[in-house]
Amino acid sequence: MGIVLFIIIFSVVVVAHEFGHFIIAKANGIHVVEFSVGMGPCLLSFVRGGTKYALRLLPIGGACLFEGEDGLNQADETDGKEEKTSSRQETAASEAMVADTQLGARSGAFPSAPVFARIATVVAGPFFNFILAFLFSVMIVGSYGTDMPIIQQVSEDGAAYQAGLRAGDEVVALDGRKIHLYRQISLHSMLNKGEEIQVTYRRDGQEYETIVTPIYSSEAGRYYMGLYGVGEYQKKDIIGTMRYSFYEVGYWIQTTIKSLELLVQGQVSRDDVSGPVGMAQTVTQIYDQSKPDGIYYIWLNMLNFAILLSANLGVLNLLPFPALDGGRLVFLLVEAVRGKPVPPEKEGLVHMIGMVCLMLLMVFVLYNDLAKIF
Repeated sequence: MGIVLFIIIFSVVVVAHEFGHFIIAKANGIHVVEFSVGMGPCLLSFVRGGTKYALRLLPIGGACLFEGEDGLNQADETDGKEEKTSSRQETAASEAMVADTQLGARSGAFPSAPVFARIATVVAGPFFNFILAFLFSVMIVGSYGTDMPIIQQVSEDGAAYQAGLRAGDEVVALDGRKIHLYRQISLHSMLNKGEEIQVTYRRDGQEYETIVTPIYSSEAGRYYMGLYGVGEYQKKDIIGTMRYSFYEVGYWIQTTIKSLELLVQGQVSRDDVSGPVGMAQTVTQIYDQSKPDGIYYIWLNMLNFAILLSANLGVLNLLPFPALDGGRLVFLLVEAVRGKPVPPEKEGLVHMIGMVCLMLLMVFVLYNDLAKIF
């Protein structure tokens, strides 16, 4: 059951991402050659409005292909009817010349759209992931509430107690950064390497400041503030629900960025990295743990995982890496500044190298997932 739930969640997240590209491309007059869910062999497809809609075998991705993108044209991506029915016998040289002149100039082709229309189309995918995460957050916060940054327990021999913090205090800011969720306190504490933490807190309507110096635990191998619990969950009115849903998405975006920083710094081991197989296992564990509490809690926990996955996908796709949306965005921004595009053959080569690297990474992640299982 967990695998089925993961496929459903992952497919919804991917569809939201590709739909973002699709709807903004359509709004800017860019012709979408194919909108597909999944990868690999095509299971089902139909053509409407000049766009092929396809469901493919492997539920591990999706695609929104534009005419003229990376040398793609409508005749290449549809069923090739034009080539089969054409009675003209052109030489290879003339075909190449027509392709070169029409690729960028053809109405509806991606390269012929204004640069800022292309930028909006590329950014729309990750942006729609953030929108989806926000909508799911509204469902959770509206039905269950959110974890307010109110201290539940303080260890009497811990750093927070020594600094004057007590149960019932509401943390307002850490090191000058506003705090809205208790999980932000936990994340800040987990990432601390022994530095002093400036804590702004509210007690009986008055704000105070103190300095907490986390204490190192040799057993856990990290520094602790000495706070326990998960925060006080509170339900909000409509405006509060919208506001805290925004904070919820911001928290997951922040968590993803911090995780990437730790990965680059070499502070994350291979056991901490998971791909589709590992995420499917995680969903199965969440389902098994939630099942005794009933379908309502299964639903909430699946939504919570979907928020994490959608925010994660949005952030990762904005990374300035070739073949990702962020990599394409870099070339478009360069074009906007220079006033002319980077030569297509050079950009295509960069994206091809990036795609090869991504494929190798996917193979490594899959191997890593399977190695952890077996």
